[in-house]
Amino acid sequence: KKKHTTVLHISRKVVTTANMKSFALQSGSLMQGVGLGTWKSDPGVVGNAVKTAILDCGYRHIDCAAIYGNEAEIGQALQDIFKADENGIERDDLFITSKLWNTMHAPEDVLPALEKTLADLQLDYLDSYLIHWPVAISRDSAGLSGSKLSLEEMPLIDTWRAMEECVDKGLVKNIGVSNFSKKKLQDLIAQGLKHKIAVNQVELHPYLQMKDLLEYCKGENIHLSGYSPLGSKDRPAGLKREDEKAILDDPVIAEIAKQHGGTPAQVLLAWGMQRGTSVLPKSISPTRQKENIEAANLNLTSENMEKIASLDAHARYVDGSFWCEEGSPYTMENLWDE
Repeated sequence: KKKHTTVLHISRKVVTTANMKSFALQSGSLMQGVGLGTWKSDPGVVGNAVKTAILDCGYRHIDCAAIYGNEAEIGQALQDIFKADENGIERDDLFITSKLWNTMHAPEDVLPALEKTLADLQLDYLDSYLIHWPVAISRDSAGLSGSKLSLEEMPLIDTWRAMEECVDKGLVKNIGVSNFSKKKLQDLIAQGLKHKIAVNQVELHPYLQMKDLLEYCKGENIHLSGYSPLGSKDRPAGLKREDEKAILDDPVIAEIAKQHGGTPAQVLLAWGMQRGTSVLPKSISPTRQKENIEAANLNLTSENMEKIASLDAHARYVDGSFWCEEGSPYTMENLWDE
């Protein structure tokens, strides 16, 4: 884990992201500890959110995905930033991730999917490209619907081999996965990989701490990155349960925030970074974006970390049940291997 201070000169304005944590991947790429999530950021809004995050708040890590439906607008925002000389920001200053959607797992579809993402983002390469879910859907399907293909019919290793070819072509620097269990990582690694798994992006917050997965990933030098670190309150209603608790409203988190003169969101993000994971809060509000990135300056005590450790309930907000309808080869058991 490395720390550095970035000073950005922005049209006579200076923004400093002091003490910003970054994590080194196996390749040597540096990933800023707080990334900007773009899931649920609507077209018409997301472009400005990306500009504000990069230019006014000091973000250098942007998390995208083809299925989010907003990569073209993000690409235009990035071009606007690069073209303005006074910003002093170049492509190599940013760490940009995207993800391969479930309909594109067939080896012959991986390169075209990546090329479409690169065209939309107006980039020559990605810093990281991830298999979005260990779930395959037939290519003619849309969104979450469509006929599911089992992992026996569409093996993950075949998709991975095609991802490796994308590295060899210079189109992506690091490849990885998302929503993979320890068992799925082990199974993939056991088949002998030309390019190692650099990242596993999963849901992480104090109600879902995934300690065993975290320790395994550290041992394998796989960086664990956390989505929904603030609990994903704004996800679609169909993905919510009536009985779920909001992590941002937890009294233990509130007490620790008060102790440090911070906010509950900052405590949740600082907790993630102190465990060695990057965190990917989504926000279109400049105030919240600034608050989130400043979480890097909040240092939790060992007593704070112990109190937060006691909150683990192995409770997911995004539980994957939408892949497990009747007739699907996927079940909650074989999706998460629990």
